[in-house]
This record gives sequence, C-alpha cells and structure tokens, in this order.
Amino acid sequence: MLEFLLCSVFTILPDYLFRRYAQGKRLGREINFFSVWFELRWGITACLILTISLITVIFYYHPSTSNAGSIFRTVSILPQKGGRVSEVMVTLGQEVEAGAPIFRLEDSSERTAVETAKRRIAEVEASMVVAKSELAKAQGTLTEARAAYAGTKDEYDRKIVLYNEGSAAVTEREVERLTILLEQRQGGIDAAQAGLNAVQSQIDTLLPAQKASAEASLAQAQAELDKMLVVAGVAGRVEQFTLRVGDFVSPVLRPAGILVPRDAGQDSILAGFGQIGAQVIRTGMLVEINCVSKPFTVIPMVVTEVQDVIAGGQFRPTDQLIDLQDRAPPGTLTVFLEPLYAGQTDDLPRGSRCIANAYSNFHDEIASGNLSTGSWLFYHMVDTVGIVHAVLLRIQALVLPVQTLVFSGH
Repeated sequence: MLEFLLCSVFTILPDYLFRRYAQGKRLGREINFFSVWFELRWGITACLILTISLITVIFYYHPSTSNAGSIFRTVSILPQKGGRVSEVMVTLGQEVEAGAPIFRLEDSSERTAVETAKRRIAEVEASMVVAKSELAKAQGTLTEARAAYAGTKDEYDRKIVLYNEGSAAVTEREVERLTILLEQRQGGIDAAQAGLNAVQSQIDTLLPAQKASAEASLAQAQAELDKMLVVAGVAGRVEQFTLRVGDFVSPVLRPAGILVPRDAGQDSILAGFGQIGAQVIRTGMLVEINCVSKPFTVIPMVVTEVQDVIAGGQFRPTDQLIDLQDRAPPGTLTVFLEPLYAGQTDDLPRGSRCIANAYSNFHDEIASGNLSTGSWLFYHMVDTVGIVHAVLLRIQALVLPVQTLVFSGH
C-alpha cells in the first residue's frame, strides 16, 4: 500500500491534475466513479507498473524476513552413570559457576572401593618395610657365609701346603674333608647371594609394581567416586530443576534439569532470508530488527557471517534413492547478525522472535566514479528506496503490539 501511494504521486496524481486543469474535466462530472478507469487509465497503468517494479527492487535489494531470532544452546544436567540422588546443592533458577557442584548420587559402594584401594597401598608399603628388613638379614647371612668360607679357605691352604711337603701331621683324608667343606662354604655364599638378590628384586621390581597397580586401582575407584558428584560444565543458570533427594536420574532417560549458559546467544541473532537474496546479502551489510519481546524498538545490526550452505539440501544416506520432489520446502539462507553498537541486545530475552530488514549499500560503487550514467542513476535509486523498507519496518513495530494483543489474542 505504501509503495502504491508513493507511485501514485508520480503517475495517477499528475494524470488527474492534467485532465482536471489542462483539459477542464471536473471530478464528479467527466471524472466520476464509472469513468475513472477510462479517464485515468494511463496514470493507473503506469502506477501499477511502477508499484510492481518498486516492490521488486525493494524486496530484492533490501530483503526482509520474519524468521529471525536469538538462538542459544542449553546443556542438559546429566550424571555419567545412573543412581539415586543423595544430596542437592542448588535450587531452581540459581546462577552457578563452571565446576560448581549441583547434586550428588548415592556413593557408598564407590567410597568402599576407594577405601579398599587405599588399604591395598598401605599393605604394599608395609611389605616394602618388611622386605627392607629381610634385605638386611640377607646381607648379614651373606657376610656370615663369606666369613666362614674365608676361615675354611685359610685352613685348607695351610694344610694343603703341609700335605704337599709330605708332613705326617696332615692326612689325605683330612685334605678331602676340607675340600668338601670348602665347597659347602661356597654353596652357602651362593645361597646367601641368591636370597639377597631375591629380596632386592622384591624391593626394586615386585613391590613397586604392586604399589603402582594398587595406585591405579585407587585412581579408578576415585574416578568412579567423582562421577557421583555432578558439577556444572559451564557458568550459567539452572532451569527446569526440581530434583529431590531419593530421585533416580540416568544419563539416558532421566536428566535432572537444564543449564542455560551465561553468554550463549546473548549478542548473536540468526535470520533466515529467502534464497533469492543470496546474491545480495553480504558480510558487513546493515540490518534492522524488531522483536516481539522488545516492541517499539528497532535495533541496528550488522551481518557478520553468511552460511554457505542451505539446510534444505541436506540428506542422510539410506537404503533408498532420494527423490527431489519429496524434499521439504526450500530452505532459507542463514545469516548471523550482531548488534552494530555494543549493549543494544543485553536486555533482549534469548529465544526472542524478530523480523529483520537488510539494506544494500552501493555508496562505494557510486563514489568510485567508474559507473555509467544509467548504473549511477539505478544505484542511487536502489539506495534511496531503502527508506521505504525502513518506514515499513517502523510501521510494523508500531502495529505489532496491537496485532499481537488485540487481533491474535495472545
């Protein structure tokens, strides 16, 4: 309607003024309800053509959409394993920091496992103390065996010298006895050395391995115990949280509530424009939005990113070939918007539904001086008619509360 009224100023109105004052035709006589088409046919036809052209130019170079709003992600409050709640640390709507405890599951079996692992470590450490005592004992046994061997060896060396000199004080039988005794003493040294090595191996290898295994068991038991305490992964606000002691929660079927991240989607607005605007919408383009949750307010935004894929074209491989006629309605071009000035969307509730107008800007092309006269006039006209869309947005912002509260009954 606004476009038609604007176009009529340049078409129907001059046609009427010409016929009224130049041709002398009078309103209500020659120009009446029944003859208006014949009398003003050139102005009406030109107005319709100009209106259609103007609407096409406006909506192509200054696209709009009612599919805009702030999108944010929520985090489900879930335990890593199922169980019954034994303690609740937060309440509904409470602000929590990352890592803050939310609730605890019943953990008696996990605490028992941790205590058992700790006792096992203490047992291994006690075994190491005992092994050190056994090592000292084995070292003493080895020293004793070496001393006995040294005494026997001295006696054997002395008597073998006498025996070789043919002394009657030493018999062959005695030499044989000392030889056997010397071998026994050497065996005692070997046995004592083996016992010492065995105890040393226990201290150096076996017991440390047992302790490491016990510590790993403790770490595993502690990890299972830690799973019983559910903490906030990010800072945010706890919503839909009515958990009570004794409730059963599960990571699959029974979430405890929802955590809304503190800064998730606070400044970002997503808009879905028609695919025909893909050749016009660019990063850095100015956009204005008006949201239902913030009526009578137009917020200037800027395009920060244009998604290079359209969701309507995605598919999942199945056992059937895709028939394009079975596709969902054409998807929209997803555009990411951020406020032109900081803080403008701080009081905008997350999840708000908005309408958005984007505005093409050919100022740089016009200022370059490289355009032909026709292009220069056309780009000037495109930039100028953007004000029509801006006026329409402000009219919508004024009418939106009335339309929502009165006509829709919401």
